[in-house]
Amino acid sequence: MNYKILCSDLDGTLLTYKDHVSTYTINEIKRIRDRMRVILVSARMPKSMTYIQQALGIEDQPIICYNGALIMDGHKELSSTFISLDLIESIYQKAEKMDIRLGLYSRDEWYVEVDSERVQKEIKYTKAFPTFRNTPETLSDWQTRQLGAHKIMMMGEKEKMDTIFPLLFNSFSEHLNLYRSNDTLIEIAPKSVSKLTAINLLLQAGEDLKDVIAFGDNYNDIEMLQHAGHGVAVGNAREEVKEISNAIAPNNTEDGVARYINQHLFI
Repeated sequence: MNYKILCSDLDGTLLTYKDHVSTYTINEIKRIRDRMRVILVSARMPKSMTYIQQALGIEDQPIICYNGALIMDGHKELSSTFISLDLIESIYQKAEKMDIRLGLYSRDEWYVEVDSERVQKEIKYTKAFPTFRNTPETLSDWQTRQLGAHKIMMMGEKEKMDTIFPLLFNSFSEHLNLYRSNDTLIEIAPKSVSKLTAINLLLQAGEDLKDVIAFGDNYNDIEMLQHAGHGVAVGNAREEVKEISNAIAPNNTEDGVARYINQHLFI
């Protein structure tokens, strides 16, 4: 197989574990990086992706952050789409009533109200540290600086998340994309962008989506995998993701992406 661009999700896909890119993966990316562009595509913030970029030796390529809401090329911002403050306030009011906490992300800023086991896991896995302050204070600050959220992370008990998700979907799905990352997390992003729209924006002259091989595992990867020239789900992917993919690689914990690259690219 010969493609011009490789796009890969990180968590549950390229990373063997949450905060670890394996030596095998590093070596496989280094083997192909002079023959194709390698672009990381994630729900993470920029600084939680750049250390992986550096390990792979692909700092010369852009990164797609926050599921496409922010695209960075080094320190240069190529594209940015915010969730408006009005929408954030409405979501916050619903979350407060159910004692569900918000994580608010804008560029490399991350704000949470209280520390928790979930927050500590995020710190460990993404190598980023939040600022602790209440949400109204963050919204006031962002209003002054004319900012919004690139991503909202909702954190709560499974039963509460089961209850609030359909309420959020009914109220906000026209303007926002909502994903269940797992039983206790809901990720919220602007509706007008996705991993696919970001990849389209980064296509250069002479490149088309058919020139892209893409890897993913979760709901927010489906559109990317469906429209890429070759969409590959890792073995641990959700069944819905596997169903729409062209191929299945081994699990991420078995270096699935790297093994697929080794067996199919430039052999």
